Amino acid sequence: MAKPLVAIVGRPNVGKSMLFNKLTGRRVSIVEDTPGVTRDRIYGDCEWCGRTFSLVDTGGIEPGTENDMLKFMRRQAEIGIELADCIVMVVDVRAGVTAADQDVATMLRKSGKPVALAVNKCDSIGYVNADVFEFYGLGIGDLFEVSAVHGHGTGDLLDWCLEQFPEGGDEEEDDDLIHVAIVGKPNVGKSSLLNRILGEERVIVSNVAGTTRDAIDSYFENETGKYCLIDTAGMRRKSKVDDIIEKYSNMRTISAIERADVCLILVDANDGVTDQDTKIAGLVHEAGKAAIIVVNKWDAVDDKETNTMRDKELDIRDGLSYMSYAPVVFLSALTGQRVDKLFPVIQEVHKQNTSRITTGALNSILADATARVQPPSDKGRRLKIYYMTQAGTKPPHFVIFCNDARLFHFSYQRYLENQIREVFGLKGTPVRITIRQKGDKEE
Repeated sequence: MAKPLVAIVGRPNVGKSMLFNKLTGRRVSIVEDTPGVTRDRIYGDCEWCGRTFSLVDTGGIEPGTENDMLKFMRRQAEIGIELADCIVMVVDVRAGVTAADQDVATMLRKSGKPVALAVNKCDSIGYVNADVFEFYGLGIGDLFEVSAVHGHGTGDLLDWCLEQFPEGGDEEEDDDLIHVAIVGKPNVGKSSLLNRILGEERVIVSNVAGTTRDAIDSYFENETGKYCLIDTAGMRRKSKVDDIIEKYSNMRTISAIERADVCLILVDANDGVTDQDTKIAGLVHEAGKAAIIVVNKWDAVDDKETNTMRDKELDIRDGLSYMSYAPVVFLSALTGQRVDKLFPVIQEVHKQNTSRITTGALNSILADATARVQPPSDKGRRLKIYYMTQAGTKPPHFVIFCNDARLFHFSYQRYLENQIREVFGLKGTPVRITIRQKGDKEE
């Protein structure tokens, strides 16, 4: 059975994301004193009294708006309400009851779901805030005075949430769940790809750069396995980032890369590899993550011929020469062309990123490689390699012991890496090699 779900809703700028972060215990959702910062549905886990359940943070609801972006945000909030077991409506005690609050309350009454009214920004303790009483006029659910900043009143609110859940609704996280981050520069189709995979409008898609701001997790399962797909904000060059919200978005993207098992690096088929693409791919490479280069918008490439895909792949590999290990997949998020081909590749690169090779097999390769190409020497002193072993995974990390690390030239290290790849594959994953000389202590 799936985890119970609590939706946090309300008009813009009442502190929904602050409350969400306080309850999850992590800074998952971007918090900034600007309306409309949260746009998509942001999910997180909360634990209270031994029960684990999910929270969903939604964008501010503007019931009467005609603005396209605000309409999209309202639809995302409506989906969150439809999926939830219970709802927490957040209001601002300092602003009092507004017309927007009344409209949101009317919408929630029609949903038929249990609703709690969280009167936020009650930061002082020890006395009853008289301004709270006017919120009873909204006529929905139980009222709780809370402070998202300090956490006052959140315990009573969580107790109420537990009372609304069905019995036995906990679900432990799957050990075989693969976290997949979708990264790239703005407008390469990251959100479109996520929506295509899920078969629903999970995140807002727009031609406006910067539409996605948070790192958004979505669970997906098919015949190949179980996945947590993470849609991220498009990363622009630092010189072009002057908005504080966009800086937070970049930080969330980097954090998403760190917690991912596999990264899909999206490249625009029309633009090819740009400087920003190489920087984003560099972050993935340095983080040691399994990687797939996804060339999106292949449907928009005109005048395709027999060798068009091959030539484009050569250009992509030339632009990302340091990621020669990463497979290249051509697809179209718009039409769905080849999207299903992604999942077997994700499984394969994840398997390679977590693979272990026995010390005996490694040293057999080492003996063969050194026999074919002699280790380098300097001023009559030759490099002697004693043995090699694997120290870790994610990515595969090998330690080579020798007589003098200064003699171990980078080119010979690259040669040994290529020999390992030739025999064991290690497709889609970087490889780390540490050189230790005689006398070094093993970690």
